[in-house]
Amino acid sequence: MKCALITGSSRGLGRAIAIQLAKDLNLHILINFSSNIDAAKETLRLIEENGGTGELMQFNVEEYQTVQDIIGKWQEENKDSHIEVLVNNAGITRDNLFPWVTEEDWDKVMNVSVEGMYNCTQAVIKKMLRNRSGRIINIASLSGLKGVPGQTNYSAAKGAMIASTKALSQEIAKRKITVNAIAPGFIVSDMTSDLNEEELKRMVPANRFGLPEEVANLASFLASDKAAYITGEVININGGIYA
Repeated sequence: MKCALITGSSRGLGRAIAIQLAKDLNLHILINFSSNIDAAKETLRLIEENGGTGELMQFNVEEYQTVQDIIGKWQEENKDSHIEVLVNNAGITRDNLFPWVTEEDWDKVMNVSVEGMYNCTQAVIKKMLRNRSGRIINIASLSGLKGVPGQTNYSAAKGAMIASTKALSQEIAKRKITVNAIAPGFIVSDMTSDLNEEELKRMVPANRFGLPEEVANLASFLASDKAAYITGEVININGGIYA
């Protein structure tokens, strides 16, 4: 059975990607979440409602040994199943102007995005290499490309994800494993719910925020066989704001 692990898939972009991958590619979805089990169950319900299959996988992406243990145990118990697709989606913001960014807020944002990407990729990559197939998709951000004032920590984290994407893609391309990043701009989600959408959409040539489903469709394409020759890319999805 071919599976996809999507970190932070209990809500927002992660949920939309999980639903889309199940629907388009018939993948069994491993729904990762840290604490909100009700939201994770809702993601599973929506997947099943569309005729797909999935299961919950609870762990905090920041905790290296926990990630290795839980994914390792799952692989032991499901020897005929393979994690063909990994979407490193988990991320948080702790926005502030740099002089007031605390060490805790810097570390937390870096750890969830960058350490989380490392931990989860390490847990699945050796089996992908043995199988000579796989798709790794890192959810970066416009912030990681152009830098956003008030988001030095988030920009640093997403910039690191982008650089890692480019390096890793070159290491493992011969094994038919692709590594790409998606860099969303303003997308309607929990993360942007506190922003003034009416005001900010004027900055976007498309004059609107994007939808989670639009990002999910891009992720679905990158996870498919159609994207086998695309690797090391950072694909913007931002309505033209960084054209």
